Amino acid sequence: MSAGMNGHLLVIAQIGGRRCAFSALDVKSVIDIGAITPIPRAPVHITGITALRSQALTVIDCRLAIGLAAQDWPSDDRAAVVSDGGHAYALLVDAIEDITSAASDPGQVPGGFGPEWSRVATGMVETMIGPALLIDLPALLAGPEPLRCDVETTA
Repeated sequence: MSAGMNGHLLVIAQIGGRRCAFSALDVKSVIDIGAITPIPRAPVHITGITALRSQALTVIDCRLAIGLAAQDWPSDDRAAVVSDGGHAYALLVDAIEDITSAASDPGQVPGGFGPEWSRVATGMVETMIGPALLIDLPALLAGPEPLRCDVETTA
C-alpha cells in the first residue's frame, strides 16, 4: 500500500509521541474505547477484547506492539478499528488527530527513525497537516520483534 500514496486519504494518529498515518482504506471507524476484558496469557501488546455492536475486537496497544517501553501514556481513549485476515482489531493510540490526504509518496527518513519504528513504518509521507510515518498494518499487528521470535522458536 506504500507505493503511489499521493492523494490517498490517511487517518492521522499519535503513537508514542510521533505522528503516524494509516491508510483510510484500512480504518473502518474510530471508537471510544469502553471496557476491555483481559485475555489470559495473551502477548503483551494484546490488551484484551472489547465489543463494538456485538462484534468482538482484539485490542492492540500500538505502543507495545511497536516495542516501546511500557509506561503511562496520555490518551484520548479512542481507537481505530481495523481488520486484517478476517479478524477485527481496535488499535489503542495516544490520539486520533485528523483525516487528511497524502501530499507525497513515502520516502526514507535521513538517519532512520529507530529499529522499532523501522519494523512497522514503510517510510515518511507528507500530508496536508505535516509529515507522518506511514504504518504497515500487518507488521504492527504482529507485535514486537522479540515476541515474534520467541513464538517461532517455541512452535
